[in-house]
Amino acid sequence: MMTSPILTRRRWLLKAHGQHIVIVKGTNEKFTHPLMKALLWALYMPQYPHITVEVRIGDRYKPDVVAFDPGNLRFRENEPIFWGEAGEVGKAKIEALVKRYPDTHFALGKWAIALKRPADLVAEALKGVKRNAPFDLISFPEHSDECIDDDGNIHITHDNVTWLRL
Repeated sequence: MMTSPILTRRRWLLKAHGQHIVIVKGTNEKFTHPLMKALLWALYMPQYPHITVEVRIGDRYKPDVVAFDPGNLRFRENEPIFWGEAGEVGKAKIEALVKRYPDTHFALGKWAIALKRPADLVAEALKGVKRNAPFDLISFPEHSDECIDDDGNIHITHDNVTWLRL
């Protein structure tokens, strides 16, 4: 399978689980960064049906992918139930977020790498922090763009990636 023609454009209309989203690839942005955002969105949608991408939440940091509890009428003013990051994330950011949001499920997506180094970094950031939600590390295989068909449908599950839950 070849890369979907949709991914050759700057704006990608992608679909998964009966929903759709538009991902815009920045001019100087690596192809893998918006691709990982889209894949995280689709991967966690079954668990978090109200998941979205690139939404400011009133925090110093902006999540790449985020979900809130839709049962809370003022949900955007509360902590997210899911926060996904794609690519490079520093230890200071991870430390700040896991302390600030102890009940938020975090997922960090990496492109085609072994998870040992990021796992060590996250484990260090989690040391001494009381948490009530998991922290997932995801390594997307080199050809993960093949999870998107010619119509922009994303077909991905945890079976398609290497992942580790801390």
